[in-house]
Formats: sequence, C-alpha cells, structure tokens
Amino acid sequence: MGTQESNEEASGTGRRALLGAAVLGAGGAVLGLAGTARADAARHGGGVRSLPKPTIIGHRGASGYRPEHTFGSYQLALDLGADIVEAGDLVPTKDGHLVCRHEPEIGGTTDVADHPEFAGRRKTTLLDGVSTTGWFTEDFTLAELKTLRAVERIPANRPHNTLYNGRWEIPTFEEVLRWQDEQTRKRGKQVWIYPELKHPTYFRRLGLPLEERVAKLLHKHRKDRRTSPVILQSFEPTSIQRLHTLVDNPLVVLLSSANSRPWDFVETGDPRTVAELVEPAGLREIASYAQGIGPTLDLVIPRDAQGNLTRPTTLVSDAHKVGLILHPYTMRNENPFLPANFRKGADADAYGDVFGAYKAYFATGIDGVFTDQPDTGLLAREDFHG
Repeated sequence: MGTQESNEEASGTGRRALLGAAVLGAGGAVLGLAGTARADAARHGGGVRSLPKPTIIGHRGASGYRPEHTFGSYQLALDLGADIVEAGDLVPTKDGHLVCRHEPEIGGTTDVADHPEFAGRRKTTLLDGVSTTGWFTEDFTLAELKTLRAVERIPANRPHNTLYNGRWEIPTFEEVLRWQDEQTRKRGKQVWIYPELKHPTYFRRLGLPLEERVAKLLHKHRKDRRTSPVILQSFEPTSIQRLHTLVDNPLVVLLSSANSRPWDFVETGDPRTVAELVEPAGLREIASYAQGIGPTLDLVIPRDAQGNLTRPTTLVSDAHKVGLILHPYTMRNENPFLPANFRKGADADAYGDVFGAYKAYFATGIDGVFTDQPDTGLLAREDFHG
C-alpha cells in the first residue's frame, strides 16, 4: 500500500455490518475473552469480527525486517503474530499475470538494473500524471520477472535488510493465495491477506485491467465471499466500486493527504478532494459500496508545521457512524517516519518512541493499523489494553 505516502445492495449491507462489527468488540481474545471471540467467529463464519482490535496488519509483510513483498517478509509477519498480512500490492505483467510489487516500476525493489539483457526496457512514462523513469512490470513476461530478485527499497533507513537482497523472487498473486492456504493448514488458524490494486486506471488504459483478474483468481480459489479472509483495497474509489459488482469480499477505500485527489477522479473530472471524501456525506457514499477506509495517519491526527501531533479529527467517529472501519497507514519504528515529538535523535535508521505514537493513535478508536514491524504493533496493543 501507499503509493501516496512518499452485488447487490443487500449483500453490501451484510458486508458492512460484518466488517463494522469489528468496532464493537473484535478484541475479545486480547481482553481475555477468547471463548467469546471464538463464538463470534463461529456465528460470523470466521469473518472480520473474528480478528482482534486494534487489528495489526503487516505492511507488505514484515517490511521493517525483510525486503517488502517477498515470501520472506510475508512469512516473518505471520511468525511475529500479525493478524493480517498485506500480500500484496498487485500489478500486472505483459502476459496478464498479477504479481506483488509496491509499484509497477521495479528498479527500486529488484535487481533488474544488474541484468544487461533488460537494459533496453528502461523507459520514462507518465504514471498517474507523474513522469517516472525505470523498468515497469507491464513490459516483462512473468517468466522474465521470475529471473529477478527482490532488494531492500529504503536501504538508508534499513541497512540491515540489505543482508537479504537477492534471496527471494517476485511472488505472483496466485502463489500468495496458495501460500495462504498452506499457512492456514500448518498454523491451525486462518491466515488473512489484504491485497491492494495499484493504479487501476493506468493499467485499464494499457488493456491490463486489474479488477477482473483479481476477481477471477479469487473465484477460482473460492475466496470471493463476504466471509473470505481476503480484504481488498485501492486508492481509486471507482476501482472499489467495480470490485463491489464482481466479488463479495470486504472492500476498503484508501485515502491519501487531505488536499489530494484520487487519480480516477482526475481522469474523470470529479473535482472532489480527499478532504471532501472524509466529510460525513463523502463517508456515507463510500459506505454504500465499501466496508472500510484506509486513511493516512495524518487524517486521523494531523501534524503541525514542525511535524508534531496535534488534536485528533472527527474522522474516526464520523466513519463509525456510517458503519465504516478504519485501518490507517503506516506505523514504522524509524525516526523519519514518526511524528517529530516521538523521534529520538536524528539517525535515519534509529528507532524513536514508537510505543508513545501507537498509544496516541490507538486512543482515537481506530480499528487497526498497517505497520512495517508487526511485533512492535502487537506489544503496543498489549500496552493499550493494559
């Protein structure tokens, strides 16, 4: 997730009620009410209400410790106890397969630059209005991408992760779905995933639409139901609306900074900004086709000019009033990613007072959070529940 960092109405209502129930006590197991939580899970078919609250979501796996969107990162997120793994950000190949990469541009997350046979694939293109230079998944077949290996995306902040450069290949979404089943069997508990559809408008214009491909794979693996352990997300509301007609999974609209506009809005001439989408009328509209929102943390608690946290907005209560849950993004332990008043020192790879930051965000009533370090998030949740 996070490019913007830096069926019928009756079934839709059912999905909203199911997901929104997380607001009313999905944390039973954490609070020592494991039996109640299990009973809830049985009544709701193991739906989102069966998850603890606040839900700890492994952002691109455990990307604070391993190169993101690799099976090494996904596996570690489960080992550390993440409730859900964001596996993965979905982009297409030239031959129509879905693979897991943070962006279609793969120069920063793979060793493609070290492959002279692909030097001629480097290009500059407009990606959602931004001139971007590099190598793009849509110019490679799956077989070609499988010759590449993943590398750490932000080595200045995570130098230790470079130890694992070259160890893992690029996973496909279908491999992730099989891995999910395998891990569920091995661990004796349902493994949840939270894929994101990346740049849907861009890829539809290239003749590689994402929504239909995602729906086809979910249907093939019988994971397209309202109680399926797969939550789908996108920064483009029209993509989520399209998914609403194709699958019955829980759906989440991602929201970037208040003054930004979703790229599909730019393309269709919809003048609304994210600030308007998070107003009560905008949230009511989102609740007509989605079950949750994934706002940037700054929409929950803004920062001042110095980067310090200020007072929370009314977003959490406003969203809850219309039945939406909130899974904001992204908590990271390293100084540069924390609010200024929770940093310790100035080193780019040093940890700040992340537990203090978690406490501030959890106190707003959010239903979960994306984090690069799931173990830290789980400890913070224990602290929060006392």
